[in-house]
Amino acid sequence: MKKYDYIFFDLDGTITQSEFGIIRSARYALSKMDIDTSNESDSQLQKFIGPPLHNSFTDYYGMSDEEADEAERLYREFYERGGIFDAPLFEGIKEVAQSLSSQGKKLFVVTSKPQVSAQRIIEYFELNQYYTDIIGPDKSEKSPKKKQLIERAISKNGINDKALVIMIGDRKYDIEGADEAGVDSIGVLYGYGSLDELKEAGATYIAEHPLDILSIIKE
Repeated sequence: MKKYDYIFFDLDGTITQSEFGIIRSARYALSKMDIDTSNESDSQLQKFIGPPLHNSFTDYYGMSDEEADEAERLYREFYERGGIFDAPLFEGIKEVAQSLSSQGKKLFVVTSKPQVSAQRIIEYFELNQYYTDIIGPDKSEKSPKKKQLIERAISKNGINDKALVIMIGDRKYDIEGADEAGVDSIGVLYGYGSLDELKEAGATYIAEHPLDILSIIKE
């Protein structure tokens, strides 16, 4: 087993069960844009979890860039009013952070969610004591690639050896971004991606439950 000192965590679907606030916010934004989602189940709207928000509106609903900008503004209007915290931690994930931190590992959040929102969530759930840094896009960045965010985290924190870095995430965006950035990855099955999706994306390891992460990342 390889040694990893720098552990990068995705947020939505990896640390938090974020579907509730995200789906409510997406329905609100779409309704304001005169798009009826009554025939779409909550599970269908989980497609908003993972990719950049701007891309979801353009790719799934055929919006122009200008329309997607407005939909994103409406989404964030609702989300910031309370949906942001409608995202309980996955059972065991806090224990994972505690254990890895106690081993001297450096933990980071690397997310496509705006950095200011990610910081609020990590603080709300009292996880900030375990994470060295939180890396996410500025709200002005429309479609940040996970590769860019991973590389930003590496550069910002002076990490010189990518072999010591591992990215943990639940969607193909996390795994593909890790591969493109030249780091190993753990695909987690307890989030919103499937085993086929994660394997096809090239996950180095697969974790079925949060605590399985600890058996992959050993001292």
